[in-house]
Amino acid sequence: MLTRGKVISLAVPIILAQAATATTGVVDTAIMGRFGDKADLAAVAIAAVAYSFIYWGFGFLRMSTTGLTAQANGQGDTTESRAILLRALMLGGAIGVSLFLLSPLLKIGTFAAFEGTQTVESLAKGYFNARIWGAPAYLMGLAVTGWMLGTGKTGQMLAFQIVMNGTNAGLDAWFVAGLDWGPTGIGAGTAIAEWVALGFGLILVAPAFRGHARLLDRDKLTALFAANRDIMLRTLALVFCFAWFVRSGTLISTAVTAGNEVLLQFITVAAFVLDGFAFVAEKEAGEAYGARDSRRLARAMRLTTEFALVSGAAISLLYLFGGGWVIETFIRDPEARAATLAYLPYCAAVPLLGIAAWQLDGLFLGTTQGRALRNAGIISAVLYLGADLLLRPAWGNTGVWTAFLMMYVFRAAALGAYVPGLFRDLSRRLQPVS
Repeated sequence: MLTRGKVISLAVPIILAQAATATTGVVDTAIMGRFGDKADLAAVAIAAVAYSFIYWGFGFLRMSTTGLTAQANGQGDTTESRAILLRALMLGGAIGVSLFLLSPLLKIGTFAAFEGTQTVESLAKGYFNARIWGAPAYLMGLAVTGWMLGTGKTGQMLAFQIVMNGTNAGLDAWFVAGLDWGPTGIGAGTAIAEWVALGFGLILVAPAFRGHARLLDRDKLTALFAANRDIMLRTLALVFCFAWFVRSGTLISTAVTAGNEVLLQFITVAAFVLDGFAFVAEKEAGEAYGARDSRRLARAMRLTTEFALVSGAAISLLYLFGGGWVIETFIRDPEARAATLAYLPYCAAVPLLGIAAWQLDGLFLGTTQGRALRNAGIISAVLYLGADLLLRPAWGNTGVWTAFLMMYVFRAAALGAYVPGLFRDLSRRLQPVS
């Protein structure tokens, strides 16, 4: 039975792993800032953002693997659990190799979206060309971490991230400070770190490779591809919302754009913490669904949401009363600082207002309800777009932020509409276990 103590024991390593992931970009920027110039920094920023968008679209490899693995474990089907990992590894590797082969076209499309000097673009392409070698490892790594989360091995997930980030930091320092490779060195360091982490991760999950696993089960493969397709569409809808938010700020002023970007980083930090509880909900909901236990499913959502609400409220209060000090300390431009401070209360509302959306994401990812995730993602994106187009011309950045907050409400409401059906289906087809 899930207890509050178990929720904490599972969530803390996830939160730390999320924090470790965030340090990768910080380390890259710090080393480039120490040993490079503004052109080097701009090049790394542009190329890193490009990779974020490319890789984010394949986040389904982690999400679907977690849900399907948790369900198999809930059913006590260890053979299928092993097969899920192997299928995900093969799919991730295939996509990674395809990205590598298509990298010349990806590079053209990617850099067409950015306006930079010839020098910056040349440096950014050096980073891009070096890092693309790590694409198969990165995507296969998503499969590994998804399986770790689905099996509750969150400590291993943390170790995986520490190895990757530690290797990345060491290689960055060597390649940039020692060999003077600039942005190319940053990209190469990240690519090598991804392969090292994958090797380490495969050692951790090596027991899963023992025994028979039916990889080419037609029904299971169909379910895998269907879940991945729908989760990918949901993810792209979410990416669109954040991209549109940034775009809306650029239509107002440079100061507003800068302020909104700073506040987005606040939201990202909050998400690292709150995703810890959503990931636990994902794993526990998947196991309960696989075990045909509706009561266990309800308990998993209740306990994880309790912690998420308390944490979200605490973060909101911290941002509201302490965020101003951070902004005044680190934002030197007076106009950007003023724009950031003006909309800090809106930012502070997100950690609490977004709880329902994040927790419901965990519920539907764990139970691999791809159709619900896809439909809710598209509906909320369309409603958000309409709200922004209506409110921004009338209220400026206040309208931008109001629409952005409404987006979280839209996501929660759209997903919430599917919750009764999920439990009815579970009660009808999968009778609760006494």
